[in-house]
Amino acid sequence: MHLIIPYAASHALNGPEIWAGLQLPNLQALLSLLQRQQVLQGPEATALHLPHERLQAQALGWAIDTAALPWAAWHLAGQGQASAEPQAWMTPCHWQIGMDQVVMADPEHLHLSDDESQQLLLAMQPFLQEDGLQVTWHSALLWHAQGPLLADVPTASLDRVIGQNVKDWMPDHPAARPLQRLQSEMQMLLYNHPVNDAREARRQHTVNAFWLHGAGTLPVSGTVAAQPFAGAPGSAISAPVTVSTALRSAALHGNAQAWQQAWLQLDATAVADLLQHVKATGQGTLSLCSEDAAHTYTVAPAAWHHRITRLFNKPSPAAALQALITN
Repeated sequence: MHLIIPYAASHALNGPEIWAGLQLPNLQALLSLLQRQQVLQGPEATALHLPHERLQAQALGWAIDTAALPWAAWHLAGQGQASAEPQAWMTPCHWQIGMDQVVMADPEHLHLSDDESQQLLLAMQPFLQEDGLQVTWHSALLWHAQGPLLADVPTASLDRVIGQNVKDWMPDHPAARPLQRLQSEMQMLLYNHPVNDAREARRQHTVNAFWLHGAGTLPVSGTVAAQPFAGAPGSAISAPVTVSTALRSAALHGNAQAWQQAWLQLDATAVADLLQHVKATGQGTLSLCSEDAAHTYTVAPAAWHHRITRLFNKPSPAAALQALITN
């Protein structure tokens, strides 16, 4: 049993007030039984993907020293439709255009309906098909794209870009130039689309862009999850690895109170379950992740003096979490 916790700590949520009073008894008990075995802090080449995404890929048997983590192809293969053709997820989104930067708003905050999403995709289809892209609707914020144009295009994960200047994460690669042209065409197409006119009348953000993510070709070797795809990349992967999304929204938006409440709930549920599993079986793994680091703890034999040290110096959850954003 391996529990991966994204946003266990966040650079957007750091300060004495964040840690004061954050009581996580199950995490503290779990840390007293585990030892830190792996520290994942990626070089620039892997900065396109968050550490927890790389841990998911590692659990699937993929190489993580690559610019492509093919979550879209993985989903298709999990549905029994494996393909050697490059694939990607396409998410409709809103870019807030300022004087010197373009910031991506959280697509979830669009509250885009299925009908609106399908209408927008229908309008875009002739342009997509002209570039050899087969795009099918999966959900309001996830469209599945497939085609040669997606080969060798390094794409940043959606969570990397939310709230950030999109120019910092646009693929700087020759293979991305047709996609950049397509992005510009879609912005012009969507500007006066009836869906956006209606959204403007309701004072809602319009859909004025899309973001490609999870691009690539599924490795020949590697695991295909038995569990169905549940939304954003890897809400669950092949058992017994579980990835929690409980802290994601609060961390992305710097909501300290919501993040603390989510941690208390997580401690009482998934962390408590892992603790009981470790006590019952003597096995278990915990990965705590921030935006740029992941620390993995496992059950491992310890020398007698280490056991005594741990008995009298029980690790503090706050210290373990702060280490994710200070190392």
